[in-house]
Amino acid sequence: MSHDDFAFEPVKGLPERPPEHERILWQGRPDTWALAREAYKLNWINVYFVVIVGWRASVGALDTGAAGAFAFGLPYAILWAAAVAVIMLLAVVQARATVYTITTARVAMRIGAALTVTLNLPFRQIANADLALRKNGTGTIALETLGETKFSYLILWPHCRPGHVRVTKPALRCIPDAANVASLLAEAAETRVAQPVIERKPAATSGDLVAAE
Repeated sequence: MSHDDFAFEPVKGLPERPPEHERILWQGRPDTWALAREAYKLNWINVYFVVIVGWRASVGALDTGAAGAFAFGLPYAILWAAAVAVIMLLAVVQARATVYTITTARVAMRIGAALTVTLNLPFRQIANADLALRKNGTGTIALETLGETKFSYLILWPHCRPGHVRVTKPALRCIPDAANVASLLAEAAETRVAQPVIERKPAATSGDLVAAE
């Protein structure tokens, strides 16, 4: 019997139901392979083990030929397979625990496999959004916020702009069809920010009018 760890959410990816005037425009999560390559450096690990296995196999081949190459290279090939398996497991768990949401008013990020948190970023608090697009269509949209809001790099990772540790920027990381998502985000934010903000103040009482005179 399957179990949904997030069954307590009234709406998938959101801690509470959005107001009636707010609509969900898009929801998604990181692409597992892209996350493994970019966040967990799968390609670098593959290159490292290719060099190690090739080096040990060549040493064995010089000693006892093909049998030596197999004997010397096999242990490191097993370590290589184990490392790739661990990385892919981490990427799968992280991707499945993540839900990125774009509504007509904000960006919400439900992140964290072990410690789950939800970030709500209203469009009026987002100063800029940068898209890093890959050839396969996946990409990362990094969000720069206004004011002095600070985010913990350890809590956000890998859902943050790579390399920006001092000023951490939340990011929709390794999402498919990133160009279209970025366009949708830009259009929604522009529409929202263009709307006037109406502040409601209590009406003046007769006593206030007398005092004003």
